[in-house]
Amino acid sequence: MSHKHTNRLIDSASPYLLQHAHNPVDWYPWGEEAFEKARQEDKLMLVSIGYSACHWCHVMEHESFEDEETAALMNAHFVCIKVDREERPDVDQVYMDAVQLITGRGGWPLNMFTLPDGKPLHGGTYFPKHKWQETLVAISNFYKTKKEDALRFATELTTGVEQMDAPVAAPEIAEVDFDSIKKAVENFKPNFDTTFGGYNWAPKFPLPSNHLFFLHYALISKDDEVKQAVMTTLIKMAEGGIYDQCGGGFARYSTDSFWKVPHFEKMLYDNGQLMSLYAEAYKLNPLPLFKRVMQQTAQWITREMTHESGAFFSALDADSEGVEGKFYVWTKEELKTLLGEDELIFSMYYNVQRDGNWEHGTNILFKTLKDDELEKLTRLPAETIEATIAACHQKLLKQRESRIRPGLDDKVICSWNALMTKGFADAYAATGEQQYLTLAEKNSSFLLNTLFKGEKLFRIYKNGTVSVPAFSEDYALLCDALLKMYEVTLNEDYLHHAHLIMQRALARFYDEGAGFFRFTPDDGEQLAARKFDVTDNVIPASNSVLAKCLFYLSFYFNLPDYREKAVKMAISVIPKATQSVSGYSNWMDLLLHLSKPFYQVVCIGPAAISNLKQLQSLPLANTLMAGNTAGSDIPLVSDKKAADSKIYVCYNQTCLPPVNLVPDVLHHLLF
Repeated sequence: MSHKHTNRLIDSASPYLLQHAHNPVDWYPWGEEAFEKARQEDKLMLVSIGYSACHWCHVMEHESFEDEETAALMNAHFVCIKVDREERPDVDQVYMDAVQLITGRGGWPLNMFTLPDGKPLHGGTYFPKHKWQETLVAISNFYKTKKEDALRFATELTTGVEQMDAPVAAPEIAEVDFDSIKKAVENFKPNFDTTFGGYNWAPKFPLPSNHLFFLHYALISKDDEVKQAVMTTLIKMAEGGIYDQCGGGFARYSTDSFWKVPHFEKMLYDNGQLMSLYAEAYKLNPLPLFKRVMQQTAQWITREMTHESGAFFSALDADSEGVEGKFYVWTKEELKTLLGEDELIFSMYYNVQRDGNWEHGTNILFKTLKDDELEKLTRLPAETIEATIAACHQKLLKQRESRIRPGLDDKVICSWNALMTKGFADAYAATGEQQYLTLAEKNSSFLLNTLFKGEKLFRIYKNGTVSVPAFSEDYALLCDALLKMYEVTLNEDYLHHAHLIMQRALARFYDEGAGFFRFTPDDGEQLAARKFDVTDNVIPASNSVLAKCLFYLSFYFNLPDYREKAVKMAISVIPKATQSVSGYSNWMDLLLHLSKPFYQVVCIGPAAISNLKQLQSLPLANTLMAGNTAGSDIPLVSDKKAADSKIYVCYNQTCLPPVNLVPDVLHHLLF
């Protein structure tokens, strides 16, 4: 195709940046060339941040960045920079914090006006075209006429950004008290939506780390109310429009309070964590629905999101043909044509309406009737209904393949791949199905052989090339995934690699004074502010994941210093965590480890792997597993020997007498 405009983004590998390569805006990629131009011309910079699957990013591009009049204003008054937040979460983190300080909210697209040195001055998220043009003129005039005020405000704002999430000194606490965790959960309980799951507000995000914590808490405390809240959430999500009923996989969030209308983009990081969550829930409540979610999601990842190397792609766009959700919705007439006499049952099952249950006469597939209600209405047994629905899924999936697909962001991100690897490893542990382990092993091999260069980890792989030195998030989630891979395989190479990753993270990110890990490495690019990632969000904070990894590694390798670091980090966040459970859920999971007995289960001998498979299929919390069929150089394992197969349970630096069979272990692991 010929294009009227082409800018510097044309040489980018990022699919998001390439989407903007033919805008009339004179975009620069993030880098020294843009900064130098801003300094030389004494211009403000406009840093515009988004990602390829972002619907409102597309809207603003179409309204403003493709508009020549608007582009002329931007080019005349600013040095304009486009950033893919998935490639550069460090840049996004600084300016997102700034926008939240300015406006009280955040999101994407993120548009930040900065001084020539990168200090944030003013910003927001989505701007309608007329508002955007007014803002461009106003900010430019402010800088030209009141530069002293601009410099002072930017300096104060940058100080505020640096202080956000800054760690605080650990309070003087001798031990973590379970009662404080229980009180925090009790205070949070009114937020549970006991009818539709999730919390009592919209939009609704899955927030997997929240529900994993609540699942573990329910196990330990025997709290049926919390357990039911999690189960309701998982059932309603799996039956809702947020889940792709035909093709598998979850969209990023639901715009309403009952999981019906999603923001249709599918992100790898959500689905990796949700695979882990449904696997854990399946151990506690082995519903066929949970198993189907895992199977369908794995099929979607394999079919649409996997590179031949075993790497996983990042995301699918919300839009196709410029319309949000068009790829996933159906009209009643389409269903009649495709499904024939099965259409009536299918439409009852998924609340399909003649005039549509969504926009433009289309239907989002979401289940509202209970199984027994469907049986009464159709006068068919449950097995027949399920078989009919499954057959319909296959017909629709085949038809959907002929539609114009949503855009694929085919870059490979280290941390997100690690989440998916762990998800598959967890699914293998829960079900014993080899397909999950095969996917996890191939992806682990890719990450270690392609992105980890011994001394340094890289974040991005695209078109055969690695780029962007990794952030603490990448080290954290890869270490966590490798620990899980060791648990499900007993392959000690995974454990040694996890330890090596941690050693590199400590050397490059750990701040001795703060007792936490910086998000960017000591030798990395110096941004306007250098941040700590402490609050758990849709992806757990790198510090909470690294703290848990330090804790686990301390047992495997007998490293008291690692445990001391982890405990200090966890105690430091107690005041905030007990006030904001949702924002510190992965920390709360670590606090469970510290407030109740934390077990190390070690299986030795020829039956070690089969014994571990049995144990890992059970709903256990506060438990770390290890073992070997022969000899081992892992300190936790090496001193445990037996002529035949034995299972050791250890806690508080003491091991109980070994037993032979899994049932003999279980009474030791109850709270």
